[in-house]
Amino acid sequence: MSTRRLSPFFLRPVSLSALLLSGTLLAALVASASPAAAQAASIEPRVKKLETEMRAVQRKVFPGASDRFFEAEISAPAAAPNTTGTSASAPITDLLQRVDTLENQFTRLTAQTEENGFKLGQLEKRLALIEEKAAQAAAAAAANPAGAGTMGALGSGGTPARATSVGTAATMGAAAAAPSTERVAAVSAIEKPQTSDAGEDAYLYGYRLWEAKFLPESQAQLRFALEKHPRHKRTSYTRNLLGRAYLDDGKPSAAAKMFAENYEKEPKGERAPESLYFLGESLIKLNEKPKACIAFAELAEVYPDVATGRLSDRLASGRRNAGCK
Repeated sequence: MSTRRLSPFFLRPVSLSALLLSGTLLAALVASASPAAAQAASIEPRVKKLETEMRAVQRKVFPGASDRFFEAEISAPAAAPNTTGTSASAPITDLLQRVDTLENQFTRLTAQTEENGFKLGQLEKRLALIEEKAAQAAAAAAANPAGAGTMGALGSGGTPARATSVGTAATMGAAAAAPSTERVAAVSAIEKPQTSDAGEDAYLYGYRLWEAKFLPESQAQLRFALEKHPRHKRTSYTRNLLGRAYLDDGKPSAAAKMFAENYEKEPKGERAPESLYFLGESLIKLNEKPKACIAFAELAEVYPDVATGRLSDRLASGRRNAGCK
């Protein structure tokens, strides 16, 4: 039989001390690597959770996710290639870098939140100031009550007065900036209807002011009536009278707009034909005679009974003044 030859390495005797030394070194390497790996494993889920929450906060604060404000995603910086082997502390270093990124993002979000809070505070201060001025104006209006009463017929198209509350002299911002004491007293002497129909009374008070030639006050009151009672049956009357108040006050441009608006919004309104006629008159004053002729022609075509009835004389005069064929 041939005897298997063993290499000199296996024939070399191994001492007990060498075995003990190699075992000690292995245990030391394992002991040095295990705490770092265990610490990285315990921190990793927490960091991922923070990153997820940060992305949610970013989407809430900056819905557009614009690069002008923040990075779209949080990610750890790319690690440089390690040509000498992986260190046991590399996971911890990576997590620390990612935590730094999270802290920077929180800082930026906190700064943005504080800035938004400051701007909101400024807006609230301005709103409080506006409300305070409005309250002062209301108090001034309450301190200037006017007499109550009723009104008879208004003339063409008028009806007996009904119940209502109307705007006060203090609400008439279109009046002169500094009216004289005599004018204030004269305006206050105009009776305000106080019946059960607020929209009716608002219109009637504007009519009284217009009839008394208090044109700026009449304009303010009629605007008030339209604002507070936009669906009232008197809106056609109110717009038409407001246009006439502008026209009588030397404001043909504002008058033309109001007459056109009344015709367009309520072509079946009781004062739509009159608005077409006065629209033509306003355009004549604006030196727009061809357009005035168009308005007069529209009146004759859409409302033939009125054009040949109650407005026939006015319509004929308007056509002559505009040079209509």
